[in-house]
Amino acid sequence: MQLEDSLARRVVALMDAGPRRVLGIVGAPGAGKSTLAAAVAARFPGQCVVVPMDGFHLAQSELERLGRADRKGAPDTFDAAGYVALLRRLRAPVAGEPVYAPEYHRELHNAVAGAIEVPAEVRLVLTEGNYLLLGTHGFGPVAGLLDEVWFAEQPQHVRLARLVARHERFGKTPGAAHDWAHGPDQRNAELVAATRSRADVVVPIP
Repeated sequence: MQLEDSLARRVVALMDAGPRRVLGIVGAPGAGKSTLAAAVAARFPGQCVVVPMDGFHLAQSELERLGRADRKGAPDTFDAAGYVALLRRLRAPVAGEPVYAPEYHRELHNAVAGAIEVPAEVRLVLTEGNYLLLGTHGFGPVAGLLDEVWFAEQPQHVRLARLVARHERFGKTPGAAHDWAHGPDQRNAELVAATRSRADVVVPIP
């Protein structure tokens, strides 16, 4: 995917507005958030770093202890307070001191701490996730820590097909992948859809 010129101009305006800006990309599971973030990063190499919200998934063992593993990806299966704390650090860089963020690894079903380096001189941080505009489950402060938010959107049938394929790619049987995409993932997608009107711009994903 290539970033449209109109979106590139928004990025330039953001970066011109301050020494460090934070752009949020929100959308339903499988809507293309990572694809859009990668397109921004490719258009502005060396000027931005992508920090996904997924790095704040609770560990699989903790989800099992809490009885939430069967709906992994729901708002209360994330460390929302930890994510908010990281965003606050990212908004106030200290010269010469990088910030390290966690990264979720699907093949491990867990996040890896300190996997993403954000150098102090980076002008733009891209953060993408489902719940950037959600007002509950500890995510309420997130919107106020973002300078702009884009809502990534795909046609429902395309999004679901790609989501099922992704679940299969990371180990689920076709039946389990379908059930998860149309069950827990779909309930989360409906939560995300209710926040769409709070975004600054809606970006169709091909």
